[in-house]
Amino acid sequence: MKTSTAVIAGLAAILVIAFAIFFIDIDQTEEGSLPDVDVSIEGGNLPEFDAQTGSVSVTEEEVDVEVPDVEVTTEEKTITVPGVEVTPPAGD
Repeated sequence: MKTSTAVIAGLAAILVIAFAIFFIDIDQTEEGSLPDVDVSIEGGNLPEFDAQTGSVSVTEEEVDVEVPDVEVTTEEKTITVPGVEVTPPAGD
């Protein structure tokens, strides 16, 4: 159950990144330049950008789906699990 939740979360993250890549359009509107250095220093110019993003709307709707009726039985077993032992450094 935990593995499927992690897989679903990973797929959701990939979808969000994919949407972010395709819904953003950035165009540089002005070139950048370094300051002129002579006897006096004139200020430089940072580039300007226009960013246009797409929009996403999330809606809800109710649908009827067939869900299997499953009975689960459990039993207790002894297994070996990893352990962690932390030893702090000797103090001053």
